[in-house]
Amino acid sequence: MKQTMLLLSLLLSMGSVAIGQELKKLWATDTTLKVPESVLLDSKNQRLYVTNIDGKGAWDKDGKGSISLLTLSGKILNPEWIKGLHAPKGMTMFGDFLVVADVDSVAIIEVTKAQIVKKIYVEGAKALNDITSDKRGNMYVSDSKTKKIHYIDVNKLEVSLYAEGLNGPNGLHYVDKTLFFTDAGGLYKFGKDKEKILIADGMEGGTDGIEQVDENTLLVSCWAGSIWLVKTNGEKKLLLDSRKEGMNTADIGFDKKNKIVYVPTFWKNHVAAYQLQ
Repeated sequence: MKQTMLLLSLLLSMGSVAIGQELKKLWATDTTLKVPESVLLDSKNQRLYVTNIDGKGAWDKDGKGSISLLTLSGKILNPEWIKGLHAPKGMTMFGDFLVVADVDSVAIIEVTKAQIVKKIYVEGAKALNDITSDKRGNMYVSDSKTKKIHYIDVNKLEVSLYAEGLNGPNGLHYVDKTLFFTDAGGLYKFGKDKEKILIADGMEGGTDGIEQVDENTLLVSCWAGSIWLVKTNGEKKLLLDSRKEGMNTADIGFDKKNKIVYVPTFWKNHVAAYQLQ
């Protein structure tokens, strides 16, 4: 009995150490970005991509949206590396292609040429928000207004419905044959037969981006200005709360190797980097 209690105590103490992580600010870009919504690390080319909504509305098809190119130290190399998008948001990469959710279409960009090579339109889409891909390159994209998640076959480039009847899906992250998603204050995953399984809730302010720290830990951002560390057993800790400062924390990016979180601040027009420690 004593050995059992000792083991439980050890496991609890290990859990408290893991959930005790913090964020330390490293740098911030200047404030010339135009409503940055999402950040993605390109580890191969050692740079960051940032989607800029620009324009007056978050869902306007006005052709003002763009993607900026940044160094890993926060220098803006090209504020309009890609132009001609509408209100681009979430991104994913597969090989040398950057894929971007843009209101009612998915734009495929060949990064070596800095050129949009294909647009895949999603019928009936109103607010494509985030996108993720599996190891084969198949994509999943959320529509926050129609409350659906769509699937895009990488070989046929055909769109099909993956899930519907959600509350307001946004962030997506596919890893280890599992699709995680944020939906109206909660972090979920799809189980067998696409069962919606709640991992943690109570994260108000528009649950947004998802990134994986390790097999048992994820990061979840909320648009209103907070970032949470969430364990797969449901434990969670508030790592950053910038709501009083009016600084949004939209679709975060993450350097898994170096444990650096990249935060797009939306209306504050800059990206900030934090060390997860």
